[in-house]
Amino acid sequence: MDIELTNIKDKFGDIFETELLNQLEAKSKYISIKAGVTIMDIGQIVRQMPIILSGSIKVTRIDEKGREILLYYVNSNESCAMTFTCCMEHFPSEIKAVAEDDVEMLMLPMSVMDEWMTKYPSWKSFVMKTIRYRFNELLKTIDHIAFQKLDERLISYLKDKSKTTGSTLLNISHQQIAEELATSREVISRLLKKLENEKKLLLYRNQIKLMKEM
Repeated sequence: MDIELTNIKDKFGDIFETELLNQLEAKSKYISIKAGVTIMDIGQIVRQMPIILSGSIKVTRIDEKGREILLYYVNSNESCAMTFTCCMEHFPSEIKAVAEDDVEMLMLPMSVMDEWMTKYPSWKSFVMKTIRYRFNELLKTIDHIAFQKLDERLISYLKDKSKTTGSTLLNISHQQIAEELATSREVISRLLKKLENEKKLLLYRNQIKLMKEM
């Protein structure tokens, strides 16, 4: 493994017990992924489970017509609940995961999942908290689609994006937003222009600057 145990302890020392930290060092594989790279695709067999060290991963769902909708982001010290279930039950992936920015992560083999669930209380807690948190994220996405107007969804999306990246300057195109919100680029461009006129943001080429009024 290419990452030192001291780094794992720095990241997860307050989450996992010492023996599990040692197992993470021994069993996991460290990998780095460039922004924009697809980490997992729909239909892919899941053989390893990721834990994010840095960066974020965008998780989306794609329908039979190729339309894509954002489900949630996976950030530092987190993992993906969908991956848990696919990995433990040997199901093909039902989601697409793409590196939102440069990502560093640990990949755990499927073979340790069941063993750690019964052996390490902190691992079971981590898995259950991940599933509960992602379930709440999915409920939030459903609420946005069912109960919010598109302009409200757009504002929520931009705020969440800013929170995930830690920046008010978002490197994203109108087309990307449209795809993630399952609408057209023309509609998104019109709504963004309206928000700019309301001085809630500034529009640049493939960039959006959020203002305090947002």
